[in-house]
Amino acid sequence: MSRDAGDLPADALQLAPEPRAALAASLLDSLDEQGDEGAEEEWRTVIERRMAELNSGTVRTVPWTDVRERVGRHFRR
Repeated sequence: MSRDAGDLPADALQLAPEPRAALAASLLDSLDEQGDEGAEEEWRTVIERRMAELNSGTVRTVPWTDVRERVGRHFRR
């Protein structure tokens, strides 16, 4: 019996929460296996640059409460 891939999302949504979460995790894990070559090194470079900016004082952190307030104001417009 042949199945259309378009039926998969509707079928998956019929699963109970735990098996649906397990399926989602499995699908996400399968994408991680096809990772972007060099991505780890690129992230390391970004992280090191951002750490240097923080340590040198060229950027400042913003408290989470301030960020949450700004985002809330933005979406209430």
